Order: sequence, then C-alpha cells, then structure tokens
Amino acid sequence: MIVEENKIAELDEETLFLVSQTFKALADPTRIRILHLLFNGELSVSNIAETLDLNQSNVSHQLRFLKNLRLVKYRRDGKTIYYSQDDEHVMKILQQSIDHASHH
Repeated sequence: MIVEENKIAELDEETLFLVSQTFKALADPTRIRILHLLFNGELSVSNIAETLDLNQSNVSHQLRFLKNLRLVKYRRDGKTIYYSQDDEHVMKILQQSIDHASHH
C-alpha cells in the first residue's frame, strides 16, 4: 500500500477477496476452535475430531476450507494426515481477538 499526500491507495480486488475470505474463515466457530487447537502444534484429523467432539467429515470439510486459504498445511504419514497452522499473521489476529474477547 502506497501513501501519497495523505491518501491511502485503494486495495486491489484480489487483496479485498483474500481479506474477506480470511475474515469469513474466522467468523465460523468450528474453524476458530480448530485453529485454536492448532496453536499447540500438529494434529491428525481424528485427534481434532475427538478433542472437539466433532465428526471427522465435518473436521475434514473445515480443514479443506482453511487449507484452500493457506491458513493450515498438512503432511501425510501413511494413511494419517496431520494438520498444522500455516499463517502466523492470521494466528496472531486470532490470538489477539481471543485476548480481546477475554478482557471484556
């Protein structure tokens, strides 16, 4: 973003789309719970589902959404897929939002 004579440059369409999709991701309680769980490190889909008391297909669906936004990454070990956070900036926003909500 370039600042010229007290004017802030307009955001391009791609940036606007990515920012809105990121906030859409953070607007869903299940995705927030998944990302919050991944603060502590890498977990398998089954670990996430068990910890959050969700079915695996729902967790997989949410992880796919987060992966498409590059908010999580995965690795395969045999038949097991492990997920971890992939965007420190968004994780900081999430943590700050949690901190903010906790201090109301």
